[in-house]
Amino acid sequence: MATVELTTENFDKVTGGDGIVLVDFWASWCGPCLRFAPVYDKQSDKHEDIVFGKVDTEAQVELAARYDIRSIPTLMALRDGVIVFSQPGALPESAVESLISQVRELDMEDVRKQLAEHASHEH
Repeated sequence: MATVELTTENFDKVTGGDGIVLVDFWASWCGPCLRFAPVYDKQSDKHEDIVFGKVDTEAQVELAARYDIRSIPTLMALRDGVIVFSQPGALPESAVESLISQVRELDMEDVRKQLAEHASHEH
């Protein structure tokens, strides 16, 4: 599956559903972003059940600000609408594969429970 261009208009709709969504925050002037793009595109062809989104941080300043993106590329993973991973840096292909495996294996019931506990401790 090809990558999907994410904007403020479609981001919540694409990332809020069930399943796994990866999001690559990038910019055209960023060398590491351009080197990571073919790795990311290749993974999108291998994992057709996953949505591979891309956010151009130059065009989508609001989204970059909303997720406090300070360094690009940043790769974010969501599962069932929950952010389960977010890390800057161009990952090698093996690391992207590993991330996908880990996100697939998550017990989302446990993740939600941990999030709820964390939220209750902040108040």
